[in-house]
Amino acid sequence: MKRAQLNELIDRVNDRLMHLGMPEGAGKVDLTDLKEVFKGLNPRDFGIEEWDWPQGVGLYGFVQLQKARGNTDYDGFLIDWVKKNLERGLPSRNINTTAPYLAVLDVTRRHHFPQWEELCKAHADWLVHDLPRTRDGGFQHVTTGIPDRNSVILNEGQLWDDTLFMAVLFLGQMGVRYENQEWIDESIHQFLVHIEYLYERSAGLFYHGWTFNGNHNFGKVFWNRGNSWFTYGCVAYLEVMGGRIPAPARTFILDVWRHQAEALAGLQNDSGLWPTVLDDPDSYEEASGSAAIAAGILLGVRSGLLDPSYAAVGRKAVEGLIRCIGEDGTVEKVSSGTAMGMDKQHYLDIVIRPMAYGQSLTSLALTEALYLAEE
Repeated sequence: MKRAQLNELIDRVNDRLMHLGMPEGAGKVDLTDLKEVFKGLNPRDFGIEEWDWPQGVGLYGFVQLQKARGNTDYDGFLIDWVKKNLERGLPSRNINTTAPYLAVLDVTRRHHFPQWEELCKAHADWLVHDLPRTRDGGFQHVTTGIPDRNSVILNEGQLWDDTLFMAVLFLGQMGVRYENQEWIDESIHQFLVHIEYLYERSAGLFYHGWTFNGNHNFGKVFWNRGNSWFTYGCVAYLEVMGGRIPAPARTFILDVWRHQAEALAGLQNDSGLWPTVLDDPDSYEEASGSAAIAAGILLGVRSGLLDPSYAAVGRKAVEGLIRCIGEDGTVEKVSSGTAMGMDKQHYLDIVIRPMAYGQSLTSLALTEALYLAEE
């Protein structure tokens, strides 16, 4: 696809993201009915307004696009978004509410907001010193309370692969920017401990989570978007860290990432997308995870970390994603927020709705495709 065509699609997807609201009926969910909540119907997850992980991932797409285009066209939107949330008051500190700091950190590189810079530093320090830990020092996947945004759900003893993108990528960026070795070392440790407990060697894939309360991987499901947090988050992390990771650890992390990329390439559907349960080709195709997988593979090729032949996998996925984009820029086939599941059916029952991260991750994949596009 030509560069101009990709840019037009990216602009359409991002314009929709900036105006994304709550879908009809989503605000009427009874939050005391956990069955509804666990299907992905938490009203807070929808739209672009809230300070939480769906929106944080959404903003990250703007950050990466600006780097690719070499402009600051979205800074006005990003600055306004942060100011509105600071005026409202930030929610509880947890793994998921770390995600917006990826965009905040990027904005502070170009604009003088001392208060925001201090917020980033304080949050990185909180992650290292105050966030609850699992056995072996893993970041416990603490999330925002339901319905009270100022409370938390502790998820005691649990590791989730989402954590690597939502929190550890930010911590690594902070460590590099401020030359803080403690933050750098902790980010490396988190990648290693999450690989230890979530990676299934025989499949080359990641389980969604692990609990030390019973020592098991919950439903042992190879969830599409869960794997994608590693596919993209790992290569983005390695790119940021450069030579700051000791060679043996970097080699180990990179080997795992390459094994996963190989496994994912073998599971790609003819459409270019991946099923929501990766080893179940009959499960529905899911766009947001497919987009993050495509972006991670294309970034790996561009960074020289993956064989150039994998560009075909990424391009095929991008072609599939383009077919998911509506005339108004809405990305379809996106599953809503997904809690930990004890069986495959849990993941199949998640509702399909337009989501901020679906828009952003699709934009991210298209942005990576720009680097390989013809004029």
